[in-house]
Amino acid sequence: MHSTLIVARMDPASGIDVAQLFGAFDETEMPHRMGTRRRQLFQYRGLYFHLQDFDTDNGGELIEQAKSDPRFVAISDDLKPFIEAYDPKTWRSPADAMATRFYHWEASA
Repeated sequence: MHSTLIVARMDPASGIDVAQLFGAFDETEMPHRMGTRRRQLFQYRGLYFHLQDFDTDNGGELIEQAKSDPRFVAISDDLKPFIEAYDPKTWRSPADAMATRFYHWEASA
């Protein structure tokens, strides 16, 4: 499994709105089209964490392909009032907000 973690800023009071937007989005076939296996959203003191799990490490490629889909464009626009770039000076795309994993451990089967 491959994971990505996007870090941004969010008013904690917006959590319900953001969850509802993703809830509706995740009921479509879009997560499958993007290869998303699981999505988890977290907040901590004004920070927003968006953890996505994929079966393979090509999730970024699939997301890039899906970015022109009207449903992807719509959720991106719908989230703008709630989610801000962590560093607006350097943000150009979600890739600029992805955390870098520097350690991984997994229990053996």
